[in-house]
Formats: sequence, C-alpha cells, structure tokens
Amino acid sequence: MKAVTLSPPSDVDVVLPCLNEAGALPWVISRIPAGWRALVVDNGSTDGSAEIARALGATVVHESRRGFGAACHAGLSAATAEVVCFCDCDASLDPSLLVPFVDEIRSGTADLVLGRRRPRARGVWPAHARAGNLALARLLRRRTGLRLHDLGPLRAARREPLLALGLTDRRSGYPLQMVVRAADAGWRIAEHDVPYLPRSGASKVTGTWRGTWQAVRDMSRVLQEAPAGEGSAR
Repeated sequence: MKAVTLSPPSDVDVVLPCLNEAGALPWVISRIPAGWRALVVDNGSTDGSAEIARALGATVVHESRRGFGAACHAGLSAATAEVVCFCDCDASLDPSLLVPFVDEIRSGTADLVLGRRRPRARGVWPAHARAGNLALARLLRRRTGLRLHDLGPLRAARREPLLALGLTDRRSGYPLQMVVRAADAGWRIAEHDVPYLPRSGASKVTGTWRGTWQAVRDMSRVLQEAPAGEGSAR
C-alpha cells in the first residue's frame, strides 16, 4: 500500500474504499466538507477511478490486496488527521452527513458514531441484504449487548484509538470487527439515521444472495472472537 499523491494535513480524513466507481466519484468527492481530505483507496479499479479521484483533488492510496477490509484499513493506515471517517464510494451515502458525527466525536460524547441506513426509495436495499444485516445486528446484540440496527459503512472515530483496536479482518467482516472490538474496549457507540440512496453501479458485496452470504459468513467469524481478557488473540 502506498499513497501516490500528497496533500496538506486536514481536520478530518474520509476513507473512501473504491473499486470501479468512476461514475460515482465526482458526486461523492464534491460532498466532502471543506477542510476535510478525501482518501480514495483504489482496490484494483480498471475504469480509471484512481485518475478521476486524483483529478478531483483526492489523495489516492493503492491497495493491491482485494477486500473491503483491506481497502478500509489501508486508508486508516494512510490517514493523518485526528478524526477518521469511513464512507462507501458508490454514492449511496452522502459524506457531508458526517459533520455531526465528527462533532460528536470531538465533543467527547461518543467514541464511535455509526450511520443507520434508511432507504429513500424502493429497491435501494435488496431484501436479502436487509435480512443479512438484521441477522447480524441480532447476533451482535447477543455478543456485545449493543442495541444497534445497522452495521453500515458511514462512521467516525479518532484515528489512534482505531489503530489501537488491532483490526485484522481484511474482507467483509472489517466493519463488524471494528464495532465488536470497540464494544469490548468499553467505547461509547452511537447510531443515527442517515438517508440511503440508490447506489451507482452494482454492489460488490451484497448485490447478490451469494455475495450477501459470503459477507455474513465473514462477519460470523468475527462474532466468534472471544472478548478481551477471555483468550482472544489480539
């Protein structure tokens, strides 16, 4: 993993995992709040996504290992801001909605803030994806006691504590592992509704029943981790 463009330090870094999102990038990057830095992590795109992101002023990080978690963690590792946010790069979520999330982190009222996706049109969130998400939320509640409704990608936290969680999943389980380990560490975790919009292009993870099943399988492994202090390998 290496960054191929440089930009001045920013107040907040927004990690945008990217695999062939040329059509969505202009809108997504235009929605990054002023003073924040877009960190587009190119995960092997073949549609010119990296070049488009660079031309739009984003910092581009290349991660050759395929996987959502690999891209997210490469972005986290490349970040330098005190607060780091994560957002999908497919235009299904508006990164400008992260402003109150960051305010909550900075005020000290929460350590991790998550967006609960609320579809704004029929068909935005396929039934199989919703079912998988609901099942995982219930398993998460059983594992940690957290009464969350969604494990969506829109989130914010401080960079150094995130790195200290020692996240190891490099596939679809990365977002869940972040929540599980944060809960085990005693973090205050908040969840807020955010609009979920029609995405650009086809989903790489939950666009099919097979993809959803693979994601659920990845996340189920994460839920089998022993809590800190009970023999988990950290």
